[in-house]
Amino acid sequence: MPFPSTRMRRLRATRALRGLVRETQVSPGDLVYPMFVAAGLDRREPIAAMPGVSRLSIAHAVAEAGEASALGIPAVLLFGIPAAKDPEGSGAWDDDGIVQLATAAIKEAHPDTLVVADLCLCEYTDHGHCGLVRIDGSVDNDGTLELLARTAVSQARAGADVIAPSDMMDGRVGAIRAALDDEGFAELPVMSYSAKFASAFYGPFREAAGSAPAFGDRRGYQMDPANGQEALREARLDVEEGADILMVKPALPYLDLIRRIKDDTGMPMAAYHVSGEYAMLEAAAAAGYLDKRAAVLETLTSIKRAGADIVITYHAKEAAEWLS
Repeated sequence: MPFPSTRMRRLRATRALRGLVRETQVSPGDLVYPMFVAAGLDRREPIAAMPGVSRLSIAHAVAEAGEASALGIPAVLLFGIPAAKDPEGSGAWDDDGIVQLATAAIKEAHPDTLVVADLCLCEYTDHGHCGLVRIDGSVDNDGTLELLARTAVSQARAGADVIAPSDMMDGRVGAIRAALDDEGFAELPVMSYSAKFASAFYGPFREAAGSAPAFGDRRGYQMDPANGQEALREARLDVEEGADILMVKPALPYLDLIRRIKDDTGMPMAAYHVSGEYAMLEAAAAAGYLDKRAAVLETLTSIKRAGADIVITYHAKEAAEWLS
């Protein structure tokens, strides 16, 4: 009788059996493709910090969504870049706002593609913070909730399939859930950025969306990277308030928390492989330090193995091509 380790070596060595004994499988159906849609743009505008990623016009976003769907990717995540910004971020809840118009256009062209609408004010405020700012420079948590709820309803009316609040205001899931229910969108799911950390890995995104804070930082409402128990508490609160899917952001530095939250709540889990994580892989591959395809697929597999049911990644289209 061979030792178990010997049996496993034989299985690993038998190419035809590897897929049958592999514990974690990643497929295009696990992926969500994030896109930046910019008002007033009529072309693709490359983002220097994110090679291969561009700001898109609505027409180009529709085309990208179609390409993603053809590769088996079921959903896109939309971030909007408005033509103008103001202190309240009013472009976020404008029924003719960029995310609303892009959502409607994508749903008309590709009705089977799920549109996930990111819900935050930072791309729309002239100060770059995720909520209303008081005179003393602090963020008004409770005053922001009404604006977030208004935005969620506007996105739902435009045809969004999932609302994804990323602002990290306390109580926002409950406020959004109540507003959607009151307006007849009780069946619309909420995918909450439950554990969103004040991370160093967001730099390229802030360049892409023009959303860097004009003063201060976001540590007052985003989470301390050192706090794991707090992440569990935040996730449980979001479940109590009505979240349907929980998310951890970023992904790779927080694989332990993806697993802990999944085990603790049993809820569907998403993980966001963020702009800085994407940019690191791209830079290392461009320098010849690693094999891009192998590194990306290993990364996505590790996120899935940690417990994520959904992986949001800028590598979604490339990964889907490789996986198929």
